[in-house]
Amino acid sequence: MSRQDRQDRALHHPEARALRQVDVHAVAQRIVGNVERVLVGKPDAVHTALITLLAEGHLLLEDVPGVGKTSLAKALARSIDGTVARIQFTPDLLPSDITGVSVFDRSSGEFEFRTGPVFANVVVGDEINRASPKTQSALLECMEERQVTVDGHSYPLDSPFMVIATQNPVEMEGTYPLPEAQRDRFTARISLGYPDPVAELAMVDEHAGTDPLASLKPVSTAAEVTALCETVRSVHVSTDLRRYVVEVVSATRALPELRLGASPRATLQLIRTSRARAALARRNFVVPDDVQAMAQPVLSHRLMLTAPAQVAGVRPEDLISDVLARVPVPQAPKQPLPGRHDVPDIDHGRIAMLWPRSPQRH
Repeated sequence: MSRQDRQDRALHHPEARALRQVDVHAVAQRIVGNVERVLVGKPDAVHTALITLLAEGHLLLEDVPGVGKTSLAKALARSIDGTVARIQFTPDLLPSDITGVSVFDRSSGEFEFRTGPVFANVVVGDEINRASPKTQSALLECMEERQVTVDGHSYPLDSPFMVIATQNPVEMEGTYPLPEAQRDRFTARISLGYPDPVAELAMVDEHAGTDPLASLKPVSTAAEVTALCETVRSVHVSTDLRRYVVEVVSATRALPELRLGASPRATLQLIRTSRARAALARRNFVVPDDVQAMAQPVLSHRLMLTAPAQVAGVRPEDLISDVLARVPVPQAPKQPLPGRHDVPDIDHGRIAMLWPRSPQRH
């Protein structure tokens, strides 16, 4: 079956059509439960990873070695019954090792394109910053345009398509910093951190026998994920909230501590992830809490500090918190949104509690 046939099957499969208005929360719970069999004590990281998947984005996992970055990436990939590929980034890796290469076929007298590992539903890139910037940049077209161009010919990638990359802090030996354009193509970045003693003890007990990752079974399909993404795209974002997102992102570009603020691509990604978060909460409309919760993972890796700010120990996360505290939050709607009253588990009398009022200016 060709790649285009697989894409058409995912989009028009009866299972996908039946899931147009699926309860995203129910499917998400299956995936989360499956991933948490492998990664213990990190519910926020698992939740953000799933949001990124449903927002049709790409995820960057950045932390020190040994905290479970690769385990999270593999567990999420194996929870979906689609094609999964893994790329181990090394200093001698070539761009063609990722995208594929044209090989001359003597029998036909023509060049034949042999696909690389990027032709999969989920691509796990392990230690991406151990490859040279030239090799890292091989993913630019894949992540943005979801296609690969080799020798003047473009080849579409599978759908759904997600890159989950892990990297170690740039201060560690043998690493290269990701180019700004590459960082900007990652929808979100998260750090796992060390587990607390209770979670670490549970991890020891869980891994006492066989590796739980080895026995992990898929709990969703590519067609189901495609349908979930389509449902997420239909989540309503009001005009006031769209304006709020633009103001938050624009505010980062005026900060004197930054030599590079968040891009317009970040604006789109913040809206998409806010939609996914709302869908996971069984809402078909976005509230400011969604935007504020996703601002840190979506924006922090895109902000480039000036040299004086780096010396002063300024953190992008602190700058984002300051921006969120400064930009006025939209008021809650006085009436329920038209046609939005049939969302399960939603009490419209509580919308004002979910939708914080604008801070008073002094």
